[in-house]
Amino acid sequence: MTHRTYLSLAIPLIISTITTPLLGAVDTAVVGQLPDPAYIGGVAVGTMIFNTMYWLFGFLRVSTSGFAAQAYGAQDAKQCFLYFVRPFLIALAVGILFILVQWPMKHIALTLIHPDEKVMTFTDEYFSIRIWGAPFTLANYVILGWLMGMSRVKISLFLQVFMNLLNVVLDLLFVNVFHQDVNGVAAATLISEVAAFLIGMYIVLKSSDLRLFSIPSSELWNAGEFKKMMAVNRDLLIRTICLLTVFNLFTARGASFGTEILAANAVLIQIHYIMAYFLDGFANASSILVGKAVGAKDEALYKRTLSLTGQWAIISPLFMMLIYILFKDSIIPVFTKNQNVIELASSYSIWVTIFPLAASFGLILYGVFTGATMTNPIRNSMLISLAVYIVCLFILIPMYYNHGLWLAFIVFSLSRSVFLAMYVPVLNRTLFQK
Repeated sequence: MTHRTYLSLAIPLIISTITTPLLGAVDTAVVGQLPDPAYIGGVAVGTMIFNTMYWLFGFLRVSTSGFAAQAYGAQDAKQCFLYFVRPFLIALAVGILFILVQWPMKHIALTLIHPDEKVMTFTDEYFSIRIWGAPFTLANYVILGWLMGMSRVKISLFLQVFMNLLNVVLDLLFVNVFHQDVNGVAAATLISEVAAFLIGMYIVLKSSDLRLFSIPSSELWNAGEFKKMMAVNRDLLIRTICLLTVFNLFTARGASFGTEILAANAVLIQIHYIMAYFLDGFANASSILVGKAVGAKDEALYKRTLSLTGQWAIISPLFMMLIYILFKDSIIPVFTKNQNVIELASSYSIWVTIFPLAASFGLILYGVFTGATMTNPIRNSMLISLAVYIVCLFILIPMYYNHGLWLAFIVFSLSRSVFLAMYVPVLNRTLFQK
């Protein structure tokens, strides 16, 4: 396998992952053109609620991709289909549960966030429409993960781009033509999610000759397979909870330094997200290739993938650092026109500059471990890194204030890389024992 082969997987996956946050961003941008700022506040709060809900279940895509890639590498058509059906049923069940408990869930979220009355009204409208898309959104995670695991990367990219473009068109139509404001924005997103689900299901069903009714229930509900799948999903859920804790603590401590520093941090965090999603594309490529290697028991492919992963974990952050250093004065004003916030963001941008180098191995090796469906190291390294982060917050913030907050975040990112890399020899011994 060559660098070209690796990049042919990674580049479409990079584009695909970078489109992930666009649904909420497009919604916010469209209502941002309306005269009352309460519209943008309502959509922003609603988007935050759904992003949190769905981020917690992002493991459905990641674990499905790893298991499907292994079955694909083993050329086991039945297992390929089963590794789609099992998480798909879980996704539908969780999505339906979200709909059933939408009222208490919405009440708890709004009580915790506590926006003003007008913003709360618009958030209520947005939430009450978008919640009906929960089963489709979570099922889309499984569909995308399965397509990636089956190496159908271009199809998964098409689905992501289609959903986002449809959302843009419907947003503009419902808001600017039909004057539906928040309701129109929520409806546009819901329709986009359902449409992507229908097309995705058509593609999946066309890709396999098997159907649910043709699988014996003893195989579908195999206790050992479910236990293995749920163990992986549990570890990835713990990882996600740790990440949410990190970012919530970061935001809360940043808020204590005043509104302008909070805004500057928010701008830099958005730039950090773009960098992280970029690296996630390489992680997905490594996950697919490692999964295929494990399924096919191809140690040579595994070793070559691990080598390319390490090389691109060095090359890609250096590339991002160079781009950011050259263009940061043009990048930051894209996110805000407030001159004070721009100046503050520039003064703290050194931390975003070094973020890719600190985080790259942790983010990209994550794909290696998920492809092997060996997720204990991911869970353990994240828990240790979170503990290091909390200690750093207590030590560094009193000394260096907002610089201390950013330094704690960089130490956390570096810890993820170091602690996960320490597990690679264990992974090597476990996968291909002689």
